Amino acid sequence: MNDVRNLAGIAPPKVDATRKKSIPMTGKEYLASLDDDREVWIYGKRVKNISEHPAFRNSARMIARFYDAMHDQAKKDIITAPTEDGGFTHRYFLAPRTVEEQVKARDAVAESQRITYGWMGRSPDYKGSFLATLGANSEYYRGYEKNALRWYTQAQERTWYINHAIMNPPVDRNKPTADTSDVYVRVTKETDAGIYVSGAKVVATNSALTNYTFVAHAGQVPIKDPNFAPVFIVPTGAPGLKMISRVSNEQRAAVLGSPFDYPLSSRMDENDAILVLDNVFVPWEDVFMHGDVDQANDFAPGSGFNARAAMHGCTRLAVKLDFIVGAMAMALDINGTSGFHGVMSRMGEVIAWRNAMWGLSDAMAKSNIPWNGMVQPDSRFGTAYRTLSQLAYPSIKNIIEASVSSGLIYLNSHADDFKAPELRGHLDRYLRGSGGVDAERRVKVMKLLWDCIGSEFGGRAELYEINYLGSNDLTRLQNYWEAQSGGDMAKMKGMVETCMSEYDLDGWTVPDLINNDDVSVLRR
Repeated sequence: MNDVRNLAGIAPPKVDATRKKSIPMTGKEYLASLDDDREVWIYGKRVKNISEHPAFRNSARMIARFYDAMHDQAKKDIITAPTEDGGFTHRYFLAPRTVEEQVKARDAVAESQRITYGWMGRSPDYKGSFLATLGANSEYYRGYEKNALRWYTQAQERTWYINHAIMNPPVDRNKPTADTSDVYVRVTKETDAGIYVSGAKVVATNSALTNYTFVAHAGQVPIKDPNFAPVFIVPTGAPGLKMISRVSNEQRAAVLGSPFDYPLSSRMDENDAILVLDNVFVPWEDVFMHGDVDQANDFAPGSGFNARAAMHGCTRLAVKLDFIVGAMAMALDINGTSGFHGVMSRMGEVIAWRNAMWGLSDAMAKSNIPWNGMVQPDSRFGTAYRTLSQLAYPSIKNIIEASVSSGLIYLNSHADDFKAPELRGHLDRYLRGSGGVDAERRVKVMKLLWDCIGSEFGGRAELYEINYLGSNDLTRLQNYWEAQSGGDMAKMKGMVETCMSEYDLDGWTVPDLINNDDVSVLRR
């Protein structure tokens, strides 16, 4: 494989060639792997060393914690599992063959997500949702079955950080798709060594901090031309691959605030980017689909990763809601309102949403849906999560705003205010909390909660939860389609038919119920 890459001028992420077993990178090795001459742009300049750039460096270090956790003896057995070569990898990178393995994989996701308190949805285990299906579903990739099997094991080698870019740029939607063919990813040239691709994808969330990016289709291929239907993996540092980043919440927090003021923005901003492919070479060994529009159109349901992605997302959101409930409870205690009847009622609603997500996560983890020699989460619970999460998150945000109210903005501007002798006495007096909580503690909690829901970081997080699983219409329709195709709708209609069969115009039709002719004034 490396021979083909080197012929194309593509340097794969750095790896220790002496390793014989699959062993995840350490945090230090992960940070070093980012130094591959990748082309990331922000604020009109190309980033020279992304792991040291103020727009990305602390978010990268939170990902490094993810890798270090797989080597932490206190967490290793929860997060990792043995591989066939005698090494180990993250459990979510392995195809579960039993319900027990699936539950352990879910628990590994939960433990990994606690590292970032549920705020980094595109952590390395996320793409394990897809990668683990490659081993069981390799035959789906007609003509590229060996590539699927190899990537199933290759992804485990160092537990590579792989993300995806699967959405087309939403430009000129009022025009026929043929008029915007210049924006879609397409094969521009085919050689004995591989294919060349050009076009763009959005929204490449956190892909700037990955080792590879998986390029595919979330829905239908927009142009029914085989050249517009490739599915492949490409190294983040591949020549011609560019990422144009949105504004950095991390850098903004560093410039205008401090970790005390923006404790989440400062270290867990999953920067979204426009992924531009400018005549990028992809060797055949990294191609999964090419030249088959029908197959590419079927990728989202046919690949089998949707249900596992839903279980990952639901578990991650459940961990995040644990954090949000804790922060909200602390803020209400500081406000002195946690015992108010209405406030307790609203807090109960937030806890109900939290319990619902854990319940759906459990239902998916403990379901036994056989699929190509492995088990999968029940997709009905996945589609329920996808819909309910879009309702839950804005509701929770609104409840926090209504319950904590002005406490979220009745705050000083910066941590340095506490270091100004002229202000400290006033801050200590006028910003103190209830129950003996001092001003510094009160402001620390309130700024954390504001970063959850009110800052640019918090606003982007809400947008992510509402939209990252697909359009609101589509997520609701999928519940309907699941009920139709899986037979649930027929069973539910059957229940109603059974009920209606027990009576007619003359009364009950079943022998165990008594007609009311003897007491009806209308039938005497």
